[in-house]
Amino acid sequence: MQLQELLSVINPIEVIGSADKEINAVHFDSRKIGAGDLFVAQVGTAVDGHTFIDGCVAKGAAAVVLSNRAYMRDGSDITYILVENTDRALGLLASKWFGEPSKALTLVGVTGTNGKTTIATLLYKLVRALGHKAGLLSTVVNYVDDEAVPATHTTPDAIELNGLLRRMVDAGCTYAFMEVSSHAIAQERIAGLDFDGALFTNLTRDHIDYHKTFDNYRDTKKRLFDGLKKKAFAVTNKDDKNGLVMTQNCKAAVHTYSTRSLADYKAQILEEGFDGMMLNINGKEVFVPLVGRFNVSNLLCIYGAAINLGFDEMEVLRVLSTLKPVNGRFETIHSPKGWTAIVDYAHTPDAVDNVIQTIREIKKEGAKLITVVGCGGNRDKGKRPMMAQIAKRGSEQLILTSDNPRDEEPADILKDMTDGLTAEELRATLVIEDRAAAIQTACTIAQSGDVILVAGKGHEDYQIIKGVKHHFDDHEIVKQYI
Repeated sequence: MQLQELLSVINPIEVIGSADKEINAVHFDSRKIGAGDLFVAQVGTAVDGHTFIDGCVAKGAAAVVLSNRAYMRDGSDITYILVENTDRALGLLASKWFGEPSKALTLVGVTGTNGKTTIATLLYKLVRALGHKAGLLSTVVNYVDDEAVPATHTTPDAIELNGLLRRMVDAGCTYAFMEVSSHAIAQERIAGLDFDGALFTNLTRDHIDYHKTFDNYRDTKKRLFDGLKKKAFAVTNKDDKNGLVMTQNCKAAVHTYSTRSLADYKAQILEEGFDGMMLNINGKEVFVPLVGRFNVSNLLCIYGAAINLGFDEMEVLRVLSTLKPVNGRFETIHSPKGWTAIVDYAHTPDAVDNVIQTIREIKKEGAKLITVVGCGGNRDKGKRPMMAQIAKRGSEQLILTSDNPRDEEPADILKDMTDGLTAEELRATLVIEDRAAAIQTACTIAQSGDVILVAGKGHEDYQIIKGVKHHFDDHEIVKQYI
């Protein structure tokens, strides 16, 4: 593609050198640069890409996009393109490079703290069940129609993201559903994407280590809705105090869902068990094989999105009744001894509280809830004591353990968690650093009718310890014990 054509989407401040040249590839990773490529120098949290410019030039890069004028060179064969924000420029360039694939798809983004994976995945499954080709971009796995593509981030980098959207278009997909993380919005990975709809789940404390304040976190999420075009739609959670904040400046048509107040899409639980719920959704009864009030909200969001996409209401309800839980989201494992294990990805205070409350509403009177939970390393430390408090006060037995310690000492993370407990609560709490041993202990002490909640990792099949990834799957540990 001609450099001049690429530059048409980024509105550069200044260009030194010729724009009349062919570009072979666009990269932000200096290790991938080859002759004739365009290098975009991003300023990361740990590394400044501008320091790799000279190395890219030595490898034969044809052009460089940068935001620091000090790295521009006159009298060179290299074309230097100065922009205000290289993160945004990369998103726009990636979209252009792959032929603006989002414009050929009906693209719906899902944002919020909890529920993104469930909503995006079940929407993908619903639309395919209704006979349409669709793609999925999620935390667990990406899909190009029925082809699974491993996921490394909640939202991929701009080049990978647009490459996947291009593959979806080439595979004949007409719809795409995408989890949109706050990191992706802040880092402009979604710049240049044409969203036809945006969905908001809820907002609770998460990623404060990155955003620094809750207000910054909220306002970052809001940018997805601020950027919607007039002909798009937004579906937001009226039960969350930030639900209507998200859509304050939204040009798109706004619709609401609620389990507690008047809204466009409403539902109530008629009956509930560990294998599903009978719901009344907008006056129509439907059984769904999902559990919990939080999943009622998720299903309402899915229902609202499907209606806005133009699908028949009765067909939508029919398919909803067939959808199974997403991997690692309130997955139920029954023991021959009569106890039940729930494996869930809950890794924020609010998510843990939601799952615990759901279990308490369903379990038999007199049965114990045994909760196994830890916190990840190199992440928001402020939520650790909160997680322990919530888990302890909602459980008959709490077992604190390791999650993904990453570069931190597991003992230090557990100390942060136990700091949230009183001396009396701590005496009644088991602290078992080895996660497998913690899960096995829970299985050993569980009696018939009891429920074990294994929270935090869900679909993840690994632990990261001192930078090394080890295979570890909560499901496997429970099933091995059984």
